[in-house]
Amino acid sequence: MCVMTKGRYLSLGFVFLVYCTTCTTSKGATGDILPDSLPSVPGTLPHFMKEPEDAYIIKSNPIKLLCRAVPALQIFFKCNGEWVHQNEHVSREYMDQNTGLKVREVLINVSRQQVEDFHGPEDYWCLCVAWSHLGTSKSRKATVHIAYLRKNFEQDPQGKEVPIKGMIVLHCRPPEGVPAAEVEWLKNEELVSSLTDDNIDTRADHNLIINEARLSDSGNYTCLASNIVAKRRSSTATVVVFVNGGWSLWTEWSLCNVPCGRGVQKRSRTCTNPAPLNGGAFCEGMSVQKITCNALCPIDGGWEEWSAWTLCSVQCERQRRRECNDPPPRHRGKMCDGPSDTTENCTGGMCTQNGKLLHDVKPQSMDGSNDVALYSGLGAGIIAVTVLVVAVMLYRKNQSDYGVDVIDSSALTGGFQSFNFKTTRQGVADRAEYHAAKGHPPETFPRGLNRDYSNSTVERRSTKKGLLTPNGPHLNPTKDQLGTTGVFGHLGGRLVVPNTGVSLLVPHGAIAEDPSSEMFMVINQGESSVQTEEGFEILLGPEVTYGPPSIDLSKPVAMTIAHCAEVDADNWNVQLKRKTQDNKWEEVMSVEDESTSCYCLMDSSSCHLLLDQPGSYALVGEPLTQAAVKRLKLAVFGSMGSTPMDYSLRVYCVDDTPHAFQGVVATETCRGGQLLEEPKILPFRGNTFSLQVSIQDVPQFLWNIKPFTTCQEFSFSQVWCSNQQPLHCAFSLERYSPTTTQFSCKISVKQVKGHEQILQVYTSVAESKKESVLFFMQTDCTVTSQTGPKAFKIPLSIHQRICATFDTANTKGKDWQLLAQKLHLDRNLLYFAKQQSPSAVILSLWEARHQDTGDLDSLASALEEIGKIQSKSTVAKSHEEPESDSVHHFGTRSPDNPVCGMGELTNHETANSVPEYTS
Repeated sequence: MCVMTKGRYLSLGFVFLVYCTTCTTSKGATGDILPDSLPSVPGTLPHFMKEPEDAYIIKSNPIKLLCRAVPALQIFFKCNGEWVHQNEHVSREYMDQNTGLKVREVLINVSRQQVEDFHGPEDYWCLCVAWSHLGTSKSRKATVHIAYLRKNFEQDPQGKEVPIKGMIVLHCRPPEGVPAAEVEWLKNEELVSSLTDDNIDTRADHNLIINEARLSDSGNYTCLASNIVAKRRSSTATVVVFVNGGWSLWTEWSLCNVPCGRGVQKRSRTCTNPAPLNGGAFCEGMSVQKITCNALCPIDGGWEEWSAWTLCSVQCERQRRRECNDPPPRHRGKMCDGPSDTTENCTGGMCTQNGKLLHDVKPQSMDGSNDVALYSGLGAGIIAVTVLVVAVMLYRKNQSDYGVDVIDSSALTGGFQSFNFKTTRQGVADRAEYHAAKGHPPETFPRGLNRDYSNSTVERRSTKKGLLTPNGPHLNPTKDQLGTTGVFGHLGGRLVVPNTGVSLLVPHGAIAEDPSSEMFMVINQGESSVQTEEGFEILLGPEVTYGPPSIDLSKPVAMTIAHCAEVDADNWNVQLKRKTQDNKWEEVMSVEDESTSCYCLMDSSSCHLLLDQPGSYALVGEPLTQAAVKRLKLAVFGSMGSTPMDYSLRVYCVDDTPHAFQGVVATETCRGGQLLEEPKILPFRGNTFSLQVSIQDVPQFLWNIKPFTTCQEFSFSQVWCSNQQPLHCAFSLERYSPTTTQFSCKISVKQVKGHEQILQVYTSVAESKKESVLFFMQTDCTVTSQTGPKAFKIPLSIHQRICATFDTANTKGKDWQLLAQKLHLDRNLLYFAKQQSPSAVILSLWEARHQDTGDLDSLASALEEIGKIQSKSTVAKSHEEPESDSVHHFGTRSPDNPVCGMGELTNHETANSVPEYTS
């Protein structure tokens, strides 16, 4: 008999009753009828032939747990500590053909709902219990999970750019899932396997590792995660294997380019070992080297003096010789012209045919011979005299017809005068010899740079450490400073260094009324003395000094210095530095910090400083990230070369400050250069990549450009640390025909992995000197000093009334802090607070900021807005009495101020409002 309680068997009683029931009847707990002939093994515990296995429920499909034991009278499942109802079991019994024993097998289903409804300290588990005559046996626990795979990867692989033979590691963390997802890698949609490629490892924590990158490893990689539920694909990671360029071996030195004298030898190399691929860096350094050479001039041979005659031989002859040794021919010189020996008769023709002398021949009819000789001599004499007389007569006749000028030897030789043609190339060689005579050693020059400029450049390099300017000539070698002076009194004034972006505003009242003081402002033209940390800090603008040091200022002056940085607090740390008395530089303040000693306002292209101590100041920038950008100004100039067929292009890369560019303009003015294209701005990033300058689209059939000069390069350090000194490279061209008068090309200036600018050149080439085209940043190039009211945009009366209105705080909010806020000068307010007149200092800063525009609309708008705010704040107080300072006439257009006036700013007083400023 079986007892059930709520569908569950009582375990102890169940075992016993089942055993009894089994012994007395052939009907089991499940109701299956077994034949009486099935053998059993009394006294043996059940042995499990198959135990339940761990299973996963996919979606809503139930799983099946199977248990098989021998010998077994009954098998039941127990899940999570509770017996499974008998009706949920599916049992069958059969005989094992090999052993002849009874085998019992039980199957149950587990649904998704059962697993989800279970809330216990463990996972959902089931085991089976088998009974035999001797006792019971338990199987292993089988856990049941709901299978799933989330959609999003915990970590997607990221694209990489790696050098060849570098290690590539692509990280992948698959989505969470049960069971845990397996990971595979696809490259360009094809499976990647470490079994077929020893260079690839895909077994380390789902990551893909390529030990040594090859060009073939470039591609799109995808991480593929899968389990029994689904498959998931990660985002695609692009891997680029790049090759940095490497120089080939140098070629042999070429022959000297002149047949005689001082010339140039060249050797070259190419960036092909290997060539840069997939964005790899171009080779750094020069592709062409030049050295001076001395070609030995050919020496033609010269004859020595003839030797003495030899004795007369039996053949009635004598000989003499000479040698070609005065000098001997050398270095491909010519041999002497003419014979080296000569022979003549030594008897005056008195030799017979057989070589014997006449007096050796026996005399025959001596008398007859003497007569014949006598008469023959007389006849010959008479004929000679006659010919001589005729010749003299003819000569005199010709002399009388043509005049005495015919006798002049110059007239006779005029058509055969010799000329010494000296070519331009020989002239260049002469100049080279001149430089050599002054002691210059052979040097290696950058490509596209002639020797004259290289000499000056080498001198600059040798004295300047850390500030690299490879191709820049001295801009003003005789002027180390550029500045201006002015005499100022109590009314103040302004100092301006034209076309440099540097000015100094001396406000009203900064200098005592008596006596006046002479002030100066100087820009350092030479090498900067600012000590910067190499590779980090750079000079952003010119080094400026104002004084004299002994001047006593009651108000701070406003100095404006142009800079070349793209100002961003996240990428730059800009500092103001000042030179101490021992010529060392100390940090005054950081632009982003609060300070009471001075004030610094950074605009996009200028920095405005409020200073109360004379001295030397400089703006220094420290890049915080590789996204830091400084602006470069690019300009291309052209001029005729040394011959009418040559033309030279010079491309300048200079920090984008007016002072730096005007140095270039001054240099080109001296050289007669033309500005061929309006200068352009190139953002140069602090990412350690170099700057390349190349010439393109040169008409090939009209112009020839010297080889190995079409692309030139500046290293990153040269450009980044130029510190207001210009860099330039030159392109030398030659036209094939003098009839070619037009030239066009493109100049590409590009930072590797950065920005690019194109300068389009189209110009007319003529042999005559053209007027230089200059480019100035300011229209006023002559005014350097202004004193009194003319130096200010705001008339003095309006300035004083604004200060009187806003310097005193009141309950209506009419104070200098509101003025600073409306003029967008509301940072570092502690500096204004310590001033005797905060409003006056704020207006001085506004004057310095708007000195070029002269637009007073922004000031008028700010005052009008302040008036409206005050009006709104006092509407509720309309019953109060009007203000005592009711009427303020804030000035009209000043005849002394030629730029523009503020208009009339009138405080309208009514019973219901406070003063309102309107323009």
